[in-house]
Amino acid sequence: MTTRTRKPGESRLALAAPYLWLGFFFLAPFLIVLKISLSHDVIAQPPYEPVLDLAKGWQGIRAFVAGLDLQNYLFVLGDEIFLESALQSVVIATISTLIILLIGYPIAYGMARAPHALRPLLLMAVILPFWTSFLIRVYAWMGILAREGFLNQALRAVGLIDEPLEILSTNAAVYIGIVYSYLPFMVLPLYAALERMDDTLLEAAADLGAPPWKSFWLVTFPLSLPGVIAGSLLCFIPAVGEFVIPDLLGGSDTLMLGKQLWTEFSVNRSWTVSSAVAVLMLAVLVGPILIFQNVQARAFERGS
Repeated sequence: MTTRTRKPGESRLALAAPYLWLGFFFLAPFLIVLKISLSHDVIAQPPYEPVLDLAKGWQGIRAFVAGLDLQNYLFVLGDEIFLESALQSVVIATISTLIILLIGYPIAYGMARAPHALRPLLLMAVILPFWTSFLIRVYAWMGILAREGFLNQALRAVGLIDEPLEILSTNAAVYIGIVYSYLPFMVLPLYAALERMDDTLLEAAADLGAPPWKSFWLVTFPLSLPGVIAGSLLCFIPAVGEFVIPDLLGGSDTLMLGKQLWTEFSVNRSWTVSSAVAVLMLAVLVGPILIFQNVQARAFERGS
């Protein structure tokens, strides 16, 4: 049996494919948004200037570069509404991520300790909500949390409340929507980390006299930390920029960056300010990703 030798050009092409994909679908759009964020609002098409005119040669390039400034970033960083939106976004995303972790960890732990024949069914039950449109699921929560919705009717039927609770159009509804929507993103990496754990480590801890709760904190939880970090990032990062959930389930006092970005773009027609908000939000969210990569690299070096 003969094996075909891979040519050097094929290897380079295989390595270049992901970089080309990221460059075309991430770097190029980001550079366009960055360029718009350094421009000025005008009543024209496109609604910003300066616009690069290559027909004028170097003169056009110099005029384009000279017209760029940081005015939009200074406006965003000095505006109380945007600062309050950023703070509230981080607070809501942090609290939601902690709630998701508290709910998702027992679910993932139970899945990892379930019989092998049952694990695929449990995994399918976690993935199943993704088969339904995200928007439809959020609309369903509007009906559940409404004043005359299913939740209030159920609570009144069992006698827990006399008057309907005002849940919809509050921050509580936003927390419920985020926790429900992003729970699978926490459960899946946690399950992957717990499912790979060697059970003999728990047996050794028990032989050394450690009670179950101590074995969990000293053995299980430390080994599941990569899943905890990965799941937390997968929930926290999109929750900070969430738009659909606060717009549909939140009230007028629910200020989040995604909602403010949409307001600037669609209502105020300010492409430049909304682009500056998007760039700043991306810059803030890159930090946790870099920290996670650094932690993972150090853990890999210690393991090797």
